[in-house]
Amino acid sequence: MSETLSTLLAPRSVAIVGASDNVARIGGRPLRYMREAGFAGRIMPVNPNRETVQGIPAFGSISALPETPDVALLAVPADATVKAVEDCAALGVRNAIIFSAGFAETDAEGLRIQNRITGIARESGMRVLGPNCLGVFNPSTHFYGTFSVVLDNAFIQPGPVGIVSQSGAYGSHIAHLARSRGLGVSQWVTTGNECDLDLAEVLHWMVDQPDTKVIMAYAESIRNHEHFFAALDHARNREKAIVFMKTGRSDVGAEAAASHTAALAGSDAVFDAVLRQYGVFRAATTAEQLDVAYACAPGIFPKGNKIGIFTMSGGFGIQMADDAVAAGLDVATMPEPVQVELKALLPYASPRNPVDATAQAVTDLPLMTRYIRAILDKGGYDLFVGIFGTGPASATFAEPLRKALLEAAEGHEDKIRALTMSADPDVFRRYEADGFIAHEDGSALIKALGALVGFRKSFDAAKSASKVDAAQRIEIRPGKHSERSAKDILSQAGIAFPREELAAPGSDVGAIAERIGFPVVLKIASPDIAHKTEVGGVKINIRSADEARSAAADILARAAETCPGADIEGIIVAPMISGGVETIAGVVNDPVLGPVVMFGLGGVFVEVLKDVTFRAAPFSVDEAHRMIRDIRSYAILEGVRGEPPADVDALAELLSNLSRFAAAHADVIESIDLNPVRVLPKGQGVAPLDALLVLKEPRP
Repeated sequence: MSETLSTLLAPRSVAIVGASDNVARIGGRPLRYMREAGFAGRIMPVNPNRETVQGIPAFGSISALPETPDVALLAVPADATVKAVEDCAALGVRNAIIFSAGFAETDAEGLRIQNRITGIARESGMRVLGPNCLGVFNPSTHFYGTFSVVLDNAFIQPGPVGIVSQSGAYGSHIAHLARSRGLGVSQWVTTGNECDLDLAEVLHWMVDQPDTKVIMAYAESIRNHEHFFAALDHARNREKAIVFMKTGRSDVGAEAAASHTAALAGSDAVFDAVLRQYGVFRAATTAEQLDVAYACAPGIFPKGNKIGIFTMSGGFGIQMADDAVAAGLDVATMPEPVQVELKALLPYASPRNPVDATAQAVTDLPLMTRYIRAILDKGGYDLFVGIFGTGPASATFAEPLRKALLEAAEGHEDKIRALTMSADPDVFRRYEADGFIAHEDGSALIKALGALVGFRKSFDAAKSASKVDAAQRIEIRPGKHSERSAKDILSQAGIAFPREELAAPGSDVGAIAERIGFPVVLKIASPDIAHKTEVGGVKINIRSADEARSAAADILARAAETCPGADIEGIIVAPMISGGVETIAGVVNDPVLGPVVMFGLGGVFVEVLKDVTFRAAPFSVDEAHRMIRDIRSYAILEGVRGEPPADVDALAELLSNLSRFAAAHADVIESIDLNPVRVLPKGQGVAPLDALLVLKEPRP
C-alpha cells in the first residue's frame, strides 16, 4: 500500500487518457496544471484524434504508449471507462484515477459497471482511485492529477496539512480555505466512490509522510471499519492529528449521504464516539475544521492545559477566560510572588490571570515585554495567548509591537504562543513565520487550543494503553436464546451474574426460592419471549415459598395465554438485588462500524435523556474507564447526596469483557442487552440482572 500511494502521489510518468487541447475541459486541466507548475516527469496525452495536445506529442491509444506510466488519468465518459481500465491493466499501469461519474452513485447498472472495474483492479493488481473523484495533487512534486478549478488562479504551496476527502468539491473547498489561511498542503486526495482505494488506506499512508503534521478528512461513510480503525490508531501512535468532518448527523443528512455515495451511513452517535475513542477531533463546521488544523500545523501539542492570558483590556480578557474554561483549559492564577513583582511595576494593573497590563502597555512596550516574559518564564503555563486587537495593523505601532513580542517570547519556542488580532493577511503571515498562532476570533482560537490539549492527552494515553487480548471463541448454537441461555454464554466471556436457578416445569419453585434466599425475583425463561414484563412474565420481591409457588403459577398461566406455543424452559429464580446505581450496557452491530458497545445510566437517563456513549469493540479496561466518564451523568457514579462511590473498576472490567466477546463473535451476534446492570458500592462489584442475546439471521 505504501509504495502504491507513493507512486500515485509522486509519479515519474503520467498518461492522460482523453487528453484535451481545451485547457478548461476535464481532460485539459491536469495537463495545463502540470505544465504550468513544472512537473518534472513525462506526460503522455492519449487522444486518437490529435497528433499533439497542448503542444505535447499525443498517442492514439493506451497500448501505443512508449512506456508504462506510473499513473493513468482517465478523463473519458463512463461508457468508455471499463475499456480504458482494461487497457491500463493489460499494459501494467500501477495506478489509475477515474474522473468520470455515472457509476454506483446513480443506479444498479452503474453499480454493476463499477464492480467490473473493481474486479479488473483486483485481478491485475492495479490500484484504482474513484470513480467520480477529482483526483489528487502533490505540491512538492508539482503533480496535479486533478481537474479541480481551485487551481485556476493560483497553485497551492507545499506545507504541513494533508487533505483526504470522499467529496471532491469539499476537498477543493478546504484546500482553497487552507491556502487563504496561509496553510500549505502536503498531499491532497479525493476518493469518490472508492471502488478500490478508500479513505482509510489513504489516511494510513498519509500519516507516515514526514511532511504531514495534521490531516483534514471528510467522509460520508466508511467502507471498511477495521482498516479505518487501524488508520486512526496509527495516527494516534505516530502523534499525527486528524481533524474530521463527517456528514449525516441528522436522519435527512444520513439519507442524503447514502444517495450521494451509494453507501450505507451508520449511526452518527456511534461514529462520534468512535472518533473520540481514537482521539480524533470531529469538527462541527468547516470553519472549525480549518481552525483546529491551523493550530495543529506547527506540530506542537502542549503537555498540559494551563493557559496564561495577557491583555490590555479587562473585558476581552474576561471573555477569553470564560471561553477557556468552556474549552477545558485551566485559567490558573499567576503565582503570588510573580503577582507582587508585576504589581510593583504597575500598581493599577491586574496580574492574576488574565494578566491585564492596561493601556499603559501600549505606550510602554518594555513594560509589556516584562509582563509577557513573566507569564512565560514564571507562570508555569502550557499555553500563552495575547490579546492585541488592531495593534498589529497600526502603521506606527505594528513593528515595535512585533519586536517586543519576539523579545518576550524568546526561548519559549516549544510552547504554544498564540495571539488574537485584526490585521491584513500579510501581517498574520509575518507573525506565523515568527512561530505564533494568530487568529482574529478569540473564541475560535481558544476552542482550537482546547483541541490541541485533547490531542496531547490522546497521544499520551496511546503510549500507556494496554494490549487488548482477543477473546476465545465460544460455541453458540443457532436460533433464539432465552435469558438463561444468554447468561450461560456470557458467563463464559467473563461476565459474572448473580447466583440464580432455573425451576423446570413441574419442579418446586418454593423450595428453590428458599435455597436462593428471600426476597427473590421470578422470571419466565423462554427463547420466544424476549420482553418478559410485557406478558406479565416477571414477579419481584417474593418473600415466601408459598408466594413463590403462586407467583410462578400465575407467570406460567399468563405465558400460556399471551404466547401460546412458546417454548417454556421454566422459571428463573434470582435474588432480589437493589441498591447501587442502575446502568445499562449492550452491543449493537453497526452497519458501518461493526460491533460497538453501548453504555449509559438506566431509567430516565437512557429513556428520556439518551445519556449513552459507544465504543468500537474490542477495547481495554483503560478505554472502558474513559467511556464511562463520557456520559454527562458520570458524577452519579462518583457518589452524590451521601451515596457511596460506585464500583467503577468492576464496571469497566465488565464493559471490556463484553467488547472482547462482541469482537470475537461479530459474525454471529446482532445485539446484546444487559439491562439493568446494578453498579454496587466500590469493592462490591456489579450485578447484571437480565440478559438478551440476539443472533444474526442466517443468510439464505
